[in-house]
Amino acid sequence: MAYSLQLKLDVRRSLVPAVICGVVLSIGGSILRAEGLEQTTRKFVYRDASGQVTSVKIIRHYWAKPIVHPFAKIDPRLDPKLTRAATLAEERANAHSQAQCWHYVKHALFSAGVVSSYPKTAHAADAGDELMRSYGFRRLPIHDPYAAPVGAILVYGNRNHGHVEIRTKDGFVSDYHSKYHCSYPLIAVYGKFGS
Repeated sequence: MAYSLQLKLDVRRSLVPAVICGVVLSIGGSILRAEGLEQTTRKFVYRDASGQVTSVKIIRHYWAKPIVHPFAKIDPRLDPKLTRAATLAEERANAHSQAQCWHYVKHALFSAGVVSSYPKTAHAADAGDELMRSYGFRRLPIHDPYAAPVGAILVYGNRNHGHVEIRTKDGFVSDYHSKYHCSYPLIAVYGKFGS
């Protein structure tokens, strides 16, 4: 009997704080909801700099697949000056295209000593032919720009547009640097073998 009476007193003592906690939590939750700061799985709610409650949609999946392109490899058969040309082009590259891709690539090739004289063609789509004809470059059996070795020259084009760039370890460079290859169709990949 004494045990049962003691149990009832313990229950009453613990019941009162539990009820008080429940009331405080329910009031606190309704205050948060009233301010617009409730928890949700679809929106992130916060106060902006002016103190107003604002919300933004939570994005759970941005890409269906992550975009992963492997680093380019260095082909020991290619002239090491091509790697130097890629480095020079990266140092001189802009943040965005200046519509001067072939000019920047020619300058990098000449400055690195890959070519003995400054190439003369004006259009990027003609770059591969001149490099093969006048400077000893060869067409490489590569059809994926991401598979090209560091220093390889990639020529793109269609009837209206052309583009040329150099493969770097983590992307492509011409008059600008990019992690992604040009959107024009790939004409060919060129390289110059060491002597």
